[in-house]
Amino acid sequence: MSDFLPPRLAAALCLLLLIAFSYPASAQNLTGQIRLNQVGFYPDAPKVAVVVEAPSDLFYVVTANLADTVFTGTMGTPGQWAPSQETVRLADFSALRQAGSFVVVVPDLGRSYAFEIAQGVHHLVARGALKAFYYQRASLYLRPQYADLWTRPAGHPDTEVSVHPSAASAERPAGTVISSPKGWYDAGDYNKYIVNSGISTGTLLMLYEHYPTYFDALDTNIPESDNGVPDLLDEVLWNLRWMLTMQDPNDGGLYHKLTTPNFEGMVMPNRALQDRYVVQKSTPAALDFAAVTAIAARIFTGFEDELPGLADSCLTAAQNAWNWARRNPTTRYNQSQINQTFNPDINTGEYGDSNFSDEFRWAAAELYVTTRQDSFIVISNPLAVSSVSVPGWPNVGTMGVFSLAHHRAGLTAAVDTAKAKLLLLTLADQLVAGKNASAYGVVMGRSSGDFGWGSNSGAANQGMVLLQAFQLTNNVKYRDAALSNLDYLLGRNATGYSFLTGYGDKPTRFPHHRPSEADAVQNPVPGLLAGGPNPGQQDGCSYPSNLPARSYVDNACSYASNEIAINWNAPMVYLAGAMEATLSPTGMPVSNELGDVYDQVLPERIQIESYPNPSQGMMLVRFSLPTPAFVTLNVFDLMGREVGRLIRNEPLQTGLHERPFDAAGLASGLYLLSLQTPTSHTSHPLLVAR
Repeated sequence: MSDFLPPRLAAALCLLLLIAFSYPASAQNLTGQIRLNQVGFYPDAPKVAVVVEAPSDLFYVVTANLADTVFTGTMGTPGQWAPSQETVRLADFSALRQAGSFVVVVPDLGRSYAFEIAQGVHHLVARGALKAFYYQRASLYLRPQYADLWTRPAGHPDTEVSVHPSAASAERPAGTVISSPKGWYDAGDYNKYIVNSGISTGTLLMLYEHYPTYFDALDTNIPESDNGVPDLLDEVLWNLRWMLTMQDPNDGGLYHKLTTPNFEGMVMPNRALQDRYVVQKSTPAALDFAAVTAIAARIFTGFEDELPGLADSCLTAAQNAWNWARRNPTTRYNQSQINQTFNPDINTGEYGDSNFSDEFRWAAAELYVTTRQDSFIVISNPLAVSSVSVPGWPNVGTMGVFSLAHHRAGLTAAVDTAKAKLLLLTLADQLVAGKNASAYGVVMGRSSGDFGWGSNSGAANQGMVLLQAFQLTNNVKYRDAALSNLDYLLGRNATGYSFLTGYGDKPTRFPHHRPSEADAVQNPVPGLLAGGPNPGQQDGCSYPSNLPARSYVDNACSYASNEIAINWNAPMVYLAGAMEATLSPTGMPVSNELGDVYDQVLPERIQIESYPNPSQGMMLVRFSLPTPAFVTLNVFDLMGREVGRLIRNEPLQTGLHERPFDAAGLASGLYLLSLQTPTSHTSHPLLVAR
């Protein structure tokens, strides 16, 4: 095939040239001073951009090719956002409901990254953030048909794990070898921790319990996708089955973690070969486990045919863990104390906690909801508090209140359901007030305490609280406040980053994540939520600012701001997935087809899309075929020269298709995607912007 553009595409190329020069030069300049959700917005929900040091009052929403203005607006009054010390104005274009791909243009400043307005606009975000758990699986070969570019050999079979001296018992003395496979790698490292698995797995189980219609239909393309169990639950099962192996069958206690003595280097899992141990039992591990397995017991009762006996096993495990915790109510995991007493030293993540009242309340709530036995909440009343706070791994009491409020219609008189509702709505109203007072118009940053280690998980968990309030009241102020934090995580923040790898035009690209660093793939594993701004800067890396909202650096060095973790991804899945379920006309995914996020019907002709567009690097090209055909898909520059080839005369079936393309090697400018079959062709503009 010729390396030059076929003559029949010349007209399309001329049109592209006209478009490129049809808008003022200032509008063609990409600026980082317009911060917005880089993925997009729902037609009937709020749409807001933050403009830093705006030089004019007016702003425009323009089609992504800069050809048409679809909305003209006036920005709000200037305000200063204390966490970033920026003077900003809000550009509100909520009245725009037209579907399509757009940019925000501010005269004498430039244009924003492109975004979509569409039903199901966060479908891929929810799907991708959930699929990230598959990439975190231990003990599994990630095959190309499921892992795409991020295929890798299995790491850590964990079938021969030693009992550390701190965990020894008469039945299992030090050095006893046990089998504890599966589970998710906790974060950027290769260890597995019960406490952090607890809130992560519990969050995902709650997501299914709250929105079963959506997640019954969501397909994430994992090995278990066709087994009759929803993919969300299949993913949870990979970790739950590991958690069950961490319970000592002799007494019901839970080992705090399965770990190497020291963190591994930046190597792939199959190259990480240190010895592995289960380490000391702890009260919070037992209680978090009891809460999670109690939730699992009531959910998997509905899948007895597919998973016979699992629900009963989970309930037995939960009760045994609860009984161990009651016998051992103050057993703290103290790593420095362990290292003073036992060998080898353990120097990995501690997840230490000295106050277990919140874990007791969560476990009691879940066991009560599952069994309806009042004795659990008599022992530890989940509502015996004057207020609740945004959950996190050291503070899980609110998780129990979520469950009591959600199941309030079927509970016994022992539970004050009105108080459960009041506790959640009081917290949600505080979060809404923070949003209304924010110059950025987001909940995140209402207090200095919002910014710390894993601040992005705080933003996602705030969204989870607000969505509970929306479920309780159907008041859209709570839903919209939650959506503001999703906007924050995907680009409406003081760093200008979309913190979810692979999503948005300026996503996190260099997370502190061993597989992403050690593999040969240019882009990181997709769907991982970076920790986010952290003024503590405990890693000693070079940061652009020490201001709370700007204390972030996209560098693998930065484990304090740029590591990933399962307890950060789980509320991100909840926030995006619940938002999709809430705003879906049917409560189901807009489509399970990759790329069908624009609510389009397959046309009678070939249609092609690229995302993101404009692009800075890796992008996806999606196209639909009305009939089977041999397909060639190329990229041409404005001189008509071929600069990339995605497909060469490949036979493809009817339907939607997707191909990755890395535009990182292309200079900034306008290009043309050309899709050809033996009987037709179509073209699509591609803008590369740096």
